[in-house]
Amino acid sequence: MRRAHHPAAEDVALPEIMGALSDPLRIGLIRVLADGGERGWGELRAPVAKSTLSHHLRVLRDAGVIRTRQEGTRCFVRLRREDLESRFPGLIKAVLAAADTDGVGNGIGLVSGA
Repeated sequence: MRRAHHPAAEDVALPEIMGALSDPLRIGLIRVLADGGERGWGELRAPVAKSTLSHHLRVLRDAGVIRTRQEGTRCFVRLRREDLESRFPGLIKAVLAAADTDGVGNGIGLVSGA
């Protein structure tokens, strides 16, 4: 099994973060993960094919926005909030506030019962 690449906190760059956050679906994923919890990939609900959701999660991971963890056949994701806050203070809070105000990513959530 191939190991996922996660950039070190000091290597996370603003242009990659901004690029990763340029899609409403990815902002919706950040909103779901903003509570600090770790979610199983299968718990995430998005109006796209699984392969498309996987692509969006990979973009967020490669940019350093989320961290993934493999456990057997399951994959878990969480927001790297502490790392992002130390590199770019207030960025995630501002993105979440603007997304809430404008309703960006409202179609993204958790599967019922998760």
